[in-house]
Amino acid sequence: MIQASNITLRLGKRALFEDVNIKFTEGNCYGLIGANGAGKSTFLKILSGQLEPTKGDVIITPGQRLSFLQQDHFKYDQYDVLNTVIMGNQRLYDIMKEKDAIYAKEDFTEEDGIKASELEGEFATLNGWEAESDAATLLNGLGIETDLHYKMMSELNGNQKVKVLLAQALFGNPDILLLDEPTNHLDMEAIRWLEEFLINFDNTVIVVSHDRYFLNKVCTHTADIDYAKIQLYAGNYDFWYESSQLMVKQMKEANKKKEEKIKELQEFIQRFSANASKSKQATSRKKALEKIELDDIRPSSRKYPYIDFRPFREIGNEVLTVTNLSKTVDGVKILDNISFTISHDDKVAFVGPNTIATTLLFRILAGEVEPDEGSYKWGITTSQSYFPKDNTSYFASEDTIVDWLMPYSPEKEATYVRGFLGRMLFAGEEGVKKVNVLSGGERVRVMLSKMMILGSNVLIMDEPTNHLDMESITALNNGLMKFSGVVLFTSQDHQFVQTIANRIMELTPNGLIDKVTTYDEYLDNDEFARKRQIMQIDREDDNN
Repeated sequence: MIQASNITLRLGKRALFEDVNIKFTEGNCYGLIGANGAGKSTFLKILSGQLEPTKGDVIITPGQRLSFLQQDHFKYDQYDVLNTVIMGNQRLYDIMKEKDAIYAKEDFTEEDGIKASELEGEFATLNGWEAESDAATLLNGLGIETDLHYKMMSELNGNQKVKVLLAQALFGNPDILLLDEPTNHLDMEAIRWLEEFLINFDNTVIVVSHDRYFLNKVCTHTADIDYAKIQLYAGNYDFWYESSQLMVKQMKEANKKKEEKIKELQEFIQRFSANASKSKQATSRKKALEKIELDDIRPSSRKYPYIDFRPFREIGNEVLTVTNLSKTVDGVKILDNISFTISHDDKVAFVGPNTIATTLLFRILAGEVEPDEGSYKWGITTSQSYFPKDNTSYFASEDTIVDWLMPYSPEKEATYVRGFLGRMLFAGEEGVKKVNVLSGGERVRVMLSKMMILGSNVLIMDEPTNHLDMESITALNNGLMKFSGVVLFTSQDHQFVQTIANRIMELTPNGLIDKVTTYDEYLDNDEFARKRQIMQIDREDDNN
């Protein structure tokens, strides 16, 4: 059990948290949600002891071990992968090192022998003999192959490091597990493995994530941060959303009835207050009127952008033909003889672990890179807008947001551009911010504004949900579902892919898989079912 007691955190004059009281108990997984800036990651830091609150205490059941997902990807560069994972149980790792140091002594004393014996006993209690195999199981489950287990962390790429640090947090069956955006940079297979792990995890989990499907899959409770407080709901994210909307609706209906009663009493008082025979009744109703209080309905602090892609031109039947496309980068063939056609009603999700190939394909289709071999041809009725995974180079400018967007606008009036920015939550003076100081989420919203202004009938989008909060993801999700044109996109958000795509493509080492199907149906085919069955067998073996 971990509990926040009267937690207050002030940042200058602003109270990020004010007298927060909440208890997280064993056997439950809590999804910690809130708008960007509400303090989700900050609250996890308070719970983990990385940040001291202004007031209040964090109470943990004595003897319980807390583990959290490290965010510094370079912290363990001087250690090998297996030892980095085992450090998830710091006491076990310290015992291992202390034992090794004692046994390495040339003048081994009787006192050393006694100390070593004590350490061996504690080592066994902490399942030290299974530490390496347990760490290897976690790494393999997350897609870190065995040949990487003894390499130095500095030799791994960014995505591999993320997986190792996640394995570190999960290692050793911690009593309390804090996970801040654990699905970031994970491929779909790793995300599904993590979902199964957390579903079967018996202790306390508190997780922050923008992945709605993930939260729905693993969470038993939802903790909502709003107005410097945290309200706890039983159920997953969808249950929280529906129940919170229902609560507001019920309060509005109750207030409506009260307003009608107030109006009725006011009219009675007005009509009869001067009438001596009715004065007692009027006085009685006046007292009743004074007792009626309307419930204070505070609208959520969350803000939803309005995303609506409206093509200037209807798309024709001939959209895109890709023929024998190949591309080699730094001596490695990334795309090998890729061919496909796109029709006017396709919304295609490119899935699978080969994200480098997908990004390269999108850059070629957007005209940023030339293929080595093969060709592609856009239909004459098409117009394309490209959303890159890495947009850094696009914002290396001293321009304001309005000035940056103006070249893409058919109307050369600032008010026209500001209309789109207002929809994307850049109100008033926000439009004159310089683009080179924007946050990741702000850059994404500016890129989406550009795409709306362009009015293209083909959208090429490489991980558009990265850096967005849940509200913006929901708005983008709804906008693409309504979009009447063609979409080629990638996303690690399961719900996003499932609700938008009507066709799935996967670039594999053996060629292109192309299925007209939903994402869930694609995952439910025999190949993926076999993989999940193997994963479940491994899980059962671990528990036996």
